[in-house]
Amino acid sequence: MGFPGTWMTQSESVIYRVVPKCACSTIGQIMFYSDHAEYFDGDIHDATYGLHKWSIEASQPVIEAAVKGQKSFTFTCVRNPYTRVLSSFFDKICGIQRNGKRYRGNLVPLLIQKYGIEVGGDDGKGEFDQIASFRRFLLFVRDTIRWLRPMEPDIHWSAMSGHVSTLIANGGRYNQIFWTEKFNEGMQSVLDGIETRHPVDLSQVPRFNESEGHGPKRLHPVEDYFDDLSMHLMREIYHRDFALFRYDFDNPANKMPTGEIDLDEVHAKLGD
Repeated sequence: MGFPGTWMTQSESVIYRVVPKCACSTIGQIMFYSDHAEYFDGDIHDATYGLHKWSIEASQPVIEAAVKGQKSFTFTCVRNPYTRVLSSFFDKICGIQRNGKRYRGNLVPLLIQKYGIEVGGDDGKGEFDQIASFRRFLLFVRDTIRWLRPMEPDIHWSAMSGHVSTLIANGGRYNQIFWTEKFNEGMQSVLDGIETRHPVDLSQVPRFNESEGHGPKRLHPVEDYFDDLSMHLMREIYHRDFALFRYDFDNPANKMPTGEIDLDEVHAKLGD
């Protein structure tokens, strides 16, 4: 299985397990900058140089040795499951992607046909009932994760604990897991724990939110999208994420963590 979704600086100063929809574009650019004193020109997910990535065959033995040897500072970043799945809906389902097309080709027509979802027309700019469509999308998410139909779960809405676990299961160990909701604080503590070729001033780092502007603007507060049934589905899908990363399941309006992440608990529960 190896280490899918794992990035490492070429200097091997730091290893990052990508969790989609959790500031991964910004983190990747900070890693790139720390080695090269410049940002990658474009979406860091498209970079085929300047960073080791598991998706680049030549990088795999280097990453594997570093992860298994636990010789590089290793971290990841997580996000409140309520805001993360909402972001996936507006970006990937309602939005037009940077290639000018819908995400995954026939996915949106399938959702319109099978789940009655609306997405704001061909350009994503029309008015539609965001709350009703999102709740139908959540049924689809549950179906993909519980029964693997009508398709396998997508990385953007599959549970964060599943992403985080692959590195542990194959012999890696995290030195830190921090929250997007406290991004600067968490990222600074990572930078404080490593030697970088070039200093990084987080106050000067742009936010590389590649999904910004892809889809319609969210019109309502987070909690309005989640009724009792939606919360039941959220518990079914993301119960480990809420528990391990200390998010408040009972109050969708509270995006902030409720306690500290216990790394020993994460390794014990995700290392099976």
